[in-house]
Amino acid sequence: MKPLIQAVPHQLTRADRRNHHGHDGAVLWLTGLSAAGKSTLAMAVEQQLTVRGYSCYVLDGDNVRHGLNADLGFSPEDRTENIRRVGEVAALFADAGLVCLCAFISPYQADRLKARQACRQAFHEVHVAADIATCATRDPKGLYQKADAGMLSHMTGLSAPYEPPDHCELRIDTHRESVQQSTEKLLRYITHAVPLAHPLRTP
Repeated sequence: MKPLIQAVPHQLTRADRRNHHGHDGAVLWLTGLSAAGKSTLAMAVEQQLTVRGYSCYVLDGDNVRHGLNADLGFSPEDRTENIRRVGEVAALFADAGLVCLCAFISPYQADRLKARQACRQAFHEVHVAADIATCATRDPKGLYQKADAGMLSHMTGLSAPYEPPDHCELRIDTHRESVQQSTEKLLRYITHAVPLAHPLRTP
C-alpha cells in the first residue's frame, strides 16, 4: 500500500532559484537572551541586505507567536515546539532561495540542533550575546522588571535556563558593540558566506 503522504517534487532546481535570486538560500539563526538585541539586529540587517540586492525576510519570535504559534505558551514543551515549527518554516524559506533571519531566544541547544538539521547546510548559528545585567538595563518589554517583581515565571536566564551555543558560526557581543558595529559584523559574515552572483545595487 502506498503511503498517504508523499513528497511532491518541485520543477525548479536549486540552481534555478540561485539564478533567480542571485544567491543561495540561507538561515541565519540569531539566539540569545531577551533584550540581547536579536530583533533589532535582524531588522537592521534585513534592510541592508535588501539594499544590496538580497531576497530576505525576518522571522521574529514575537511576530510568529501572533499567528503560526499563537496556540503555544512558554512551558519547556511549548518552547520546543515553537522552535521546531520555526525551524521547518526557515528551511522552506532557504529552499525557496531566500536569506531567512530568525530572531528567537531558542534557549535549548537540542532544539537549535533540530533546526540546524532541518535546514541542513543552509543553517548558520549566530550567538547574540549580552549578559543579564545589560539585558535587564535595556528591558524594552519590561520583562525583567516583571520577573523581579514575581509577576513572570519561566523568564529565560533567571527562572528558566538558557544554554548558550558551544559552537556557533558567529558570536556578536552586543554588550560591547554598538548596534551599527553589530550590524556591520553580521553583514560582513552574510555577504561572505552567501555571496551575490551579480550585485544589483550598492548601499
